[in-house]
Amino acid sequence: MATNGIGAPGRRDVLKGLAAGGALAASGLRPGWAQAQSSEPVRLGFQVHRTGIGAAYGRWYQRTAEAALKVLNEEGGIAGRPVEIAFEDDGTDPKRGAEVVEKFASEKKDVVYGTLFSNVVMSSAARAGELGMPYLVCSEGHHVASGALNRWTLQPGITDVKSQVQSMAPWVAANLGKKVTMLYPDYAFGYDHRDFFSKAMEAQGGSMLELIAIPPTETSFTRYLPKIPKDTEVLYHVMVGPAVLTFVKELGEFYGKGGHPEIFGFIDSLEAVDIASPGLEFLDGTHFWEGSPRYKQPDSTAFDAFYRQAVGVDDNGASVSDAREVSTYAHMFSAWETLFVIKAAMEAAGYKGPDDRQAFVEAIEAMTAFPASNQHPQGDKVFNGKTHQVFGHQFISKVADKRLEVVHTTSIEDGMYPDEVDYTTMPF
Repeated sequence: MATNGIGAPGRRDVLKGLAAGGALAASGLRPGWAQAQSSEPVRLGFQVHRTGIGAAYGRWYQRTAEAALKVLNEEGGIAGRPVEIAFEDDGTDPKRGAEVVEKFASEKKDVVYGTLFSNVVMSSAARAGELGMPYLVCSEGHHVASGALNRWTLQPGITDVKSQVQSMAPWVAANLGKKVTMLYPDYAFGYDHRDFFSKAMEAQGGSMLELIAIPPTETSFTRYLPKIPKDTEVLYHVMVGPAVLTFVKELGEFYGKGGHPEIFGFIDSLEAVDIASPGLEFLDGTHFWEGSPRYKQPDSTAFDAFYRQAVGVDDNGASVSDAREVSTYAHMFSAWETLFVIKAAMEAAGYKGPDDRQAFVEAIEAMTAFPASNQHPQGDKVFNGKTHQVFGHQFISKVADKRLEVVHTTSIEDGMYPDEVDYTTMPF
């Protein structure tokens, strides 16, 4: 893809890529590759956070992947071959994550994908690189695009934190304030927010008053909240794990019924949590980032409707079988979209088995865009084969009447930044 001279695609390149890349992304078919070359199934390994602090995400990632698999197989699989997915719990643990990759490699799985938490990605990707195993992550960390990993590791299904915060900082600075205090988890994902949102706000003339790191296994947050400076204009929070509801409730108790700074949260602090839960009333009027809007919006696409129905999620982002089971809607689409990238790449590469893993990676590197479709219901995206990172739209939503209403959607270009690596020049 051509660039604007600093490594990021320009407007003309973006639009050209969306048009030119559409056929590949939509069908994935290489000319002449219309007939199944083997009746043997394609075997994928899905590294799932079934236990540990990522369990809420893991449950919905698996549910989403299973729904996508059903759709894919009903539509003919990959080049006519059926597809199987084996799910293995990594405990949201780095050591166990690497062991799961080893297990899948020993079982001769074709591709491994699914990981979300950054600490697990880092250890698992290193082992995947040693084993020559394609490793597609469904994370948000900047680890892939930073060049910290290897050529076998790609993130084609969800944008990274650097892109997300860069695209939203101008709106935050213009609408909420410029003196910011941040509460973030004390590990790699939180450090991405700390570093990149700080830089993005400073570029808007803002300043970071306090950076408060909180262990991701913390169960109570009352001792951290008094550290928030009184002249804070924007309180930026991004917490994860099973105690997120406690965090948000304690934040409300801390401020009581009095005034408080404008509050901007990453939805991670409220993923899998019902906004109508008692104790969350103070969130009314606050804002959140969403990777994909949890609540059906007036302008929601037919692609989103197809996806919701397939996964079994209602218009409020909860399970159709149990309204108390709230989805991780802002993230789990990556488990769906990544599977269809795998399909497109395998068909483009004429993939037959593990000996073709390198060709599979090269096929993804050659992709430029994924137009919005049933395969990509979150919206259209641009893929950078050099950095192995996808770029897409972000959504800023406001809490109103116990639901989230989108008030701003960023452009793809808002989140683009100069390349920091060129994986295509690295050996396998």
